[in-house]
Amino acid sequence: MSKQALLLLPGLLCDEAVWTHQQRALSAIADSFVPDYKSLDSITAMAEKVLRDAPTQVFALAGHSMGGRVALEVVRMAPQRVSRLALLDTGFEPIAAGEAGEQERAKRMRLLDIAKAEGMRAMGKQWAPGMVHPDRVNSPLFDDILDMIERRTPAEFEAQINALLGRPDAGPVLASLSCPTSLICGRQDAWSPYARHEVMQGMIPASLATLSAVEDSGHMSTMERPDAVSALLAQWLLR
Repeated sequence: MSKQALLLLPGLLCDEAVWTHQQRALSAIADSFVPDYKSLDSITAMAEKVLRDAPTQVFALAGHSMGGRVALEVVRMAPQRVSRLALLDTGFEPIAAGEAGEQERAKRMRLLDIAKAEGMRAMGKQWAPGMVHPDRVNSPLFDDILDMIERRTPAEFEAQINALLGRPDAGPVLASLSCPTSLICGRQDAWSPYARHEVMQGMIPASLATLSAVEDSGHMSTMERPDAVSALLAQWLLR
């Protein structure tokens, strides 16, 4: 069996480290590639870069967190290029209207202010505890996440915040899917909860989507429970 081309899209402030285990574990069945959004400030611009940089015309596509939103935009723009789709710990809604949206904007901007004044690692120490299972706060894995955040700059953080604040409604994309789709979410994900993924599964045409919970995991499932996530992605690639 020939290997599949696999694009792995990282989330907010993440890089290849978020997919390290999966790249290694899936290497027998997939040639993987992790794009870098650089300082792009819209989900659409990120998706355009993914399509430009993709090493093959057709590929399997997996996105984690913000990367899942980018993946859905890739499908919207070029559905014929995506052979299968995996969405991990992510969402589909645009920013909420009214007070809820303003609260999200204010929270993100407060974090940006900390990053500019005190540095990216200081910001990560305030933001990242909500990204992992409570048992993993201040663990070696938590330090790895802080290291990854520190590799980004406040300017890149600001650009990615703007991309998320302007995120499109991906509900119509979910309803239009025609490829095998895997939804994966940490059971204890407080940022992109499992219930949201149940809603997403209900929006996808029947029989195309599977939904799997990653037990004992928060939002950073690919790093928190790497073996479990890699096994689920292998099943998806071999469907």
